Amino acid sequence: MKPDTVLQLKDFEFSGTEIPEKINFGGEQHLIVNKLVGGVRDVQALGPDPAPITWGGLFRGTTAAYRARYVQNIMNEGRAVDLIWSEFLYRVLVREFKADFERFYQIPYQITVEIVADLSGAVTEKAPASVDDLTRDDAASVTALADQIGDPTLSSLVSSLNTAISTVSDIAKAATSTINSIVKPLNAVRARVQVLFASVNNTVRSVTTLGGILPNNPISTNVGRILSQATAATQIPVLQQMDVTLGRMGKNLGNINAGTKTVTQAGGNLLRVSADEYGDAMGFTTLLAANGLTDPQLAGVNTIVVPPLNQTPNGVLNA
Repeated sequence: MKPDTVLQLKDFEFSGTEIPEKINFGGEQHLIVNKLVGGVRDVQALGPDPAPITWGGLFRGTTAAYRARYVQNIMNEGRAVDLIWSEFLYRVLVREFKADFERFYQIPYQITVEIVADLSGAVTEKAPASVDDLTRDDAASVTALADQIGDPTLSSLVSSLNTAISTVSDIAKAATSTINSIVKPLNAVRARVQVLFASVNNTVRSVTTLGGILPNNPISTNVGRILSQATAATQIPVLQQMDVTLGRMGKNLGNINAGTKTVTQAGGNLLRVSADEYGDAMGFTTLLAANGLTDPQLAGVNTIVVPPLNQTPNGVLNA
């Protein structure tokens, strides 16, 4: 597990070497199997039976013993507490906590918890593509289509659009001003597409005979008309596809900051706010970014900005 992964038990946040490389999750389906005459089996599913969660790590530093004893006290209290990491949220009871005092500054430990309730929320469908992936995929398609058109002005505008997109590391969490820095060149590209579409459409419609061949015109002129008509005919569907793709990009970008709201929170932490608002505690990183905070713990009364959750949360800042 990465060192910057959030792992929290009750109000205790593990850090550094205290965070394990892995944490088990899952369990089994509780089944009743009735074996009947003739080899017939009657199997009834009673529901999920989650396995205990076990992990270990190493408390290090001058506060190692203090931190180990604090976790031990969570076990001694015998109360259900929240266990949170990545996109997982459980209500658990600490069954076992064991630590080995090697040095006052070095105490390896192991902990086992029993799950009271899985509050993570069921995953019932495959994760949708993020707005970042959608935007960059569409930008790649637009670039390829622009290459087919071969218009220098269009290619230059598409290059500017790609530059604007490349400067934003996380489009889903970007501020409105940052999104506008992409929308502006996108609209410029779309306007150029509309100009080119009108031009090639006029070229096709201006032909009064097959191939634009008119009596008494030089052969070179007639050949030029034929080639111009053929080129225009092939560009129309390409420009139409570009316009559709650019429209989709604009819609996706426009939805990023739509639906932002605020909630008033007295104390607590952003993990709980995220669980209440998004149904997923690990969306707290979106709340941190939206509110200019670095610590999910809250003190006093706060007005929290709650933007839409536009990507699959993982509980990691700048991941």
